[in-house]
Amino acid sequence: MRQLTLATLLLAAPGLAAAQSASADSYTRYELLDPASATFKIIYDVTATTAGAKFYFNAIRQGSEASDESVIDRMTGQPLKFEVVTGEVARRDGMRGAAADGHYIKVHLARPVPEGGEVRVRIIKSYKDPASYYRDGDLIVFDRSLGIKRNAIVLPAGYEIVSSNFPSQVIEEADGRLSISHWNDTPSAAPVLIRARKLPGAGRPSSRGPSIIGPLTITPAMPAAEIDELRNLTVSERAIQDREIVYFLQQPGTHAFSLYHDYAETRPGTDRYLNIVRAGSTVSNPSAILLDTGEVLAVETLKGEAVTRADLGVRDVAPDTEVVVIRFPAVKPGQSARLRISETYTDPSRYGVVDGQLVWHRSFGRPANDVVLPEGWYLTTSSIPGVITTEPDGRTRIAFINPRPDSIDVILKARRR
Repeated sequence: MRQLTLATLLLAAPGLAAAQSASADSYTRYELLDPASATFKIIYDVTATTAGAKFYFNAIRQGSEASDESVIDRMTGQPLKFEVVTGEVARRDGMRGAAADGHYIKVHLARPVPEGGEVRVRIIKSYKDPASYYRDGDLIVFDRSLGIKRNAIVLPAGYEIVSSNFPSQVIEEADGRLSISHWNDTPSAAPVLIRARKLPGAGRPSSRGPSIIGPLTITPAMPAAEIDELRNLTVSERAIQDREIVYFLQQPGTHAFSLYHDYAETRPGTDRYLNIVRAGSTVSNPSAILLDTGEVLAVETLKGEAVTRADLGVRDVAPDTEVVVIRFPAVKPGQSARLRISETYTDPSRYGVVDGQLVWHRSFGRPANDVVLPEGWYLTTSSIPGVITTEPDGRTRIAFINPRPDSIDVILKARRR
């Protein structure tokens, strides 16, 4: 998650933009190819965030032999120009920390990073790396330290997982391959070690559907409705989810907090985002931008009967139902749009002062959520483990990463300094 701090704003100052290549929201998918080749395909999604930057640099890992590189702009789906350069060239063109003996993929961004926005790219390449991917008897082994926090390792077709040392989801993909996916919520690189072996009869065609619990044995004791319910259970990869939200708590006597919510839309034809306000909350000052371009988007707030008249597809509309509608250009096939939605909420039932303490209580369904305490308050209680930092202005920030596909119930308490 990108933190909007004074340091971030300074990096965006004129004269520094061309010399930076800051990034966020990284996700890597490793597709293991024929074990005899010691090669895996990498699909790397990353976001350039420094305002004014025209290039993004991706290091080629030392010890790996790179090939089959390509780059696309995730907003438009169009290919981008790139070249492989030395560390010396990378430093000259803006990557200050480039290693002199390193090599880098220099990506020419489709447009300079807009002020207050970002540019999303996908870098595709293959690595031959016998030290990371190799055979060990009848097993194959993927042994690699992964510094990116969100990753998926996809086994070759016809292989089953034997062991994984890092807590991970296991998801069967549409073609029958197994994906071992994790969100590393620790401050260190993940020393991932995966072992797999070939299944008997591997290579036969598979008719399995995408990401569903496999075939079930139907027994007379199990009602048909329950069989259908189990058969249709779906599993979504948590690590690939890139929604994130940051809450900025105002003084608790106001019961108010502002927030921004980043969200990527990929469904063709979609031209709006609906934010249904939680019962008991009120919303004010909604705004939105298209992060890919910095464009300010049209926003309106509808309530009760106005929601029904707008025919937005919202169910169970009551007189106090409130919906914020954000409109944007319809997404075309192969393209996507990333939005930043900002709002202020007032919620007396979940945020206020009790017995002299600030109390915040809210459930989080997204994997990435940050809360910034108001000025002058120090943290005394956090019900869910979080990473605690101090903002440049002295406020306390708590970052919650939930790698599980369920919600977390967050209770925060604080006292005045």
